[in-house]
Order: sequence, then C-alpha cells, then structure tokens
Amino acid sequence: MALLELKGIDAFYARIQALHGVSLTVDRGEIVALIGSNGAGKTTTLRTISGLMHPAAGTITFDGRDISSTPPHRVVQLGICQAPEGRRLFQRLTVQDNLEMGAYSRRDRGGIRDSLEKVFTLFPRVKERRHQLAGTLSGGEQQMVAISRALMANPRALMLDEPSLGLAPLIVDTIFGIINEINSSGVPILLVEQNAVKALDVAHRAYVLETGTIVQSGPGKELAQSEEVQKAYLGI
Repeated sequence: MALLELKGIDAFYARIQALHGVSLTVDRGEIVALIGSNGAGKTTTLRTISGLMHPAAGTITFDGRDISSTPPHRVVQLGICQAPEGRRLFQRLTVQDNLEMGAYSRRDRGGIRDSLEKVFTLFPRVKERRHQLAGTLSGGEQQMVAISRALMANPRALMLDEPSLGLAPLIVDTIFGIINEINSSGVPILLVEQNAVKALDVAHRAYVLETGTIVQSGPGKELAQSEEVQKAYLGI
C-alpha cells in the first residue's frame, strides 16, 4: 500500500476546475516529482493534500487513512509537512523562531532538540544565521530555512513546492543535494518543481501535469528521455 495516494481528485477555485481526476502515489522511501508548466495545477495538488483545499471528488489517503476532509493542522500532526512556494517565512522573526514555529504541533521537547540538531547538521548555514532575522537572509538561505522549518515537524512525508525558484545555479545544486540527503534518511518527498531537468534527475518516479490532468507518469530517468517531455520541459 502506498504511503500517500490520490485517487480521481477534482478540485475547484470557485467555479473554475483546477484538477481533473488527478491520481498519484508516493511510496515509502521515494522521491516523486510533479512537473508541469505554470498554471498546470501543481501547487493546487499540494494545497489539496495539505487540507488548505478540499477535493470536490476523489479521495486522498495517507497510511491507509482517508484525509480528504482533514483540516490543515491535523494533516501536519499526521506527518505531512510542506515547504511552500516562495518560502513564506516569518520575516520579522529570527531563524531560530521560524524553526521553532515548525515544531508547534509537537510536545516532545527532547525530540524537538534532536530535530534542531539534525537541521543544523544538514544546513550549517542555517545554524550560522539562527539569531538573524529571516527577512534579512539571501534567497538561498531563506529556502534552507523553509525546508528546515518543515523538517522540524518531524515529517513522515515532505512536500516541497518549487524549492529552486529564483535561486542561482550553484545554490540550486546545493538544495537538490540536500533533497537527496533528506530522502536517504528515510523521508519520502513529493517534489513540485519547474526545473524539470533537476527534478527528473533526483526522482524515483514522476508525473507530468497539464491543465489539471496527469498526462504522463513513470520513472524519472525514463520521462527525461521522453520526446514529449524533452520538447515541453527540458528545452531539447
């Protein structure tokens, strides 16, 4: 059984349908990429999983439990955590405060301290900047904090929305190296990313979303060789 499964999800903004029968799975230990152009419905898919939107049709299950109508705070408590597009940090709080906000649903003080040390090991730059206001960090540093904040919730599944957006190529390489490292520690990842080259390179499996519909799926390396995907997303 898949850890996370979407079956036939329809989602709407008012009367505009954003998702049309979307079905996908994320298994334990996997990186699954969701690629597509702007407006394809990638972020809407994550918002629906997170409980920020509820599907008009279809089901979302996590570890065998139906979470289709579960509120966002409860989704986080169940173990699905997200680093959103644009980072969405608390700009006037310190990095340390932002990280502690990520652990708001936890009560295990010792576990929170352990998570903080793991984050600092993974992101030494975040440790260096922990007393700095989040709004004064560079874009790459803010992205590191956003991922760290999500990890502070001790996720059983991590969703990353456009982690490379607006970052310099060298920083993008660093971020994707860390994504691999997080996954190697046992955390499955659902990765939404416009940089299809990078996404397909790290993904065990991937889905292509066009105007709210899944049009292709398969192993990341295989999709990278698809002529349609190369023309549409890889600039080949």
